[in-house]
Amino acid sequence: MLRSLDGKSPKVDPTAFISETAYLIGDVEVGARSSIWPGVVIRADSGKIKIGEGTNIQDNSVLHADHDAFYGDNITIGHGVICHARSVGNGSLLGNNCTLNEGVVIGNNSLVASGSTLNENTVFEDNALVRGTPGKPLGTVKERHTELMHRAALSYVNRIDRYKKAGLDDPDTRS
Repeated sequence: MLRSLDGKSPKVDPTAFISETAYLIGDVEVGARSSIWPGVVIRADSGKIKIGEGTNIQDNSVLHADHDAFYGDNITIGHGVICHARSVGNGSLLGNNCTLNEGVVIGNNSLVASGSTLNENTVFEDNALVRGTPGKPLGTVKERHTELMHRAALSYVNRIDRYKKAGLDDPDTRS
């Protein structure tokens, strides 16, 4: 469901997929070939939330921030993620049920392990491998991580047409 707030409405690229049971409100922008899955809430009532191309936000995740927030290209946001980040860099993966508190910055091609909790305003460089509560860098992602992150993002891009053809997208996003 796409909802306007204070004169600002979500803008969704026609090649993106928005589940009929997702809820996007306010100043949200969704890029080409991105996908928003069932139960996701993206609430842009305090700033713009911009989602790049080829990014997938999986079931029951929540994106909200008290500032503008930017999510790059080809990101995977796993199931049940709570994200108040300022930015998440291109090619990154946020594991299932992790929490990124207000103002977190994640560099490009970084991986946040499932169940991790990242404290407010922490900054992680490109290629960071982050795990724990509070989340700490454990080193850099390896080639096997990069391949996993790339495959995960691509697998969701490849699902878009199938779900759109089945009519499982939000009617407001159909061209």
